[in-house]
Amino acid sequence: MAGLTHWLAPLLALALIPSAAPAHQTGEAPGEPMLGIETIRLYPGRAPGATGDGPDETPTLTIMRPHRGHENGTAIVVAPGGGYMGLADNLEGRQVADWFASRGMTAFVLKYRVGAKARLPIPFADGHRAVRFVRANAAKYGIDPKRIGMIGFSAGGHLSVTVAATGAPGTGDAVDQTDSRPDFLVLGYPWLEGMQIGANGRSQYCDFTGVKCDPKQYTRYLPLKSVTARMPPTFIYHTTGDKLVPAMGSLRFYEALQAKGVEAELHVFARGDHGTGLGGYDPALARWPELMEAWLRGLGMLTPPR
Repeated sequence: MAGLTHWLAPLLALALIPSAAPAHQTGEAPGEPMLGIETIRLYPGRAPGATGDGPDETPTLTIMRPHRGHENGTAIVVAPGGGYMGLADNLEGRQVADWFASRGMTAFVLKYRVGAKARLPIPFADGHRAVRFVRANAAKYGIDPKRIGMIGFSAGGHLSVTVAATGAPGTGDAVDQTDSRPDFLVLGYPWLEGMQIGANGRSQYCDFTGVKCDPKQYTRYLPLKSVTARMPPTFIYHTTGDKLVPAMGSLRFYEALQAKGVEAELHVFARGDHGTGLGGYDPALARWPELMEAWLRGLGMLTPPR
């Protein structure tokens, strides 16, 4: 035991020496990012509408790149769900980004602002900024600026639809002046009717965000009101077993897209609760990413541009 202590003492002493943290610079990471992953701030300074600089008010993009030499020039912004009160950044963020990166796409996981300090429409600003950032930096990341998509789950699906429906160039810095409309859209059990006022005079959105929430102030954020012929090709996945966000909302949205002549594909599986991500261990639900992959190939998004 004495001999073991003799060897461990120097190592423990070294472990207790504080290491200098690398300086954080907006939009940059020191050296080559580990595992091809880096996280950058979405805005160069304090985010618009933020009251502080804490993590909860600092939106970011975490970039996951495909294996070098396997890039296909397509990018996708990943918007996890969480009822605009949190973010399922593993199930609907990291795991999803890895799936796309393994198929040659560069994935950008969006940490948008949520919670009491970020009621609608604040998250929308972060969604628009994310697509604009990717498009403005397309050359840097080896991306075709006309092959940028967005995928959103649950509340992230609502966010993605809103960005796609209202995308346009902004009026800020060079990034903001690029178009924020994605070129294709993927929606996983999207929470599209959470702002709808029910017979009890309440809405899911206000119930999730807490008291002091007037549901009438948020009905203007129902996506069905914003569907136009300019919406990008859209793939939708849902389950009949979803009791929190009924699949009928996705069906109504699909019908609205069809009425405007927008290319759309909808898959509704019989079983599955809300929040299944890529499908997990369910053999039926695990098929939906395969269906999405075939759809993406049909759009030419998984083939390097000529």
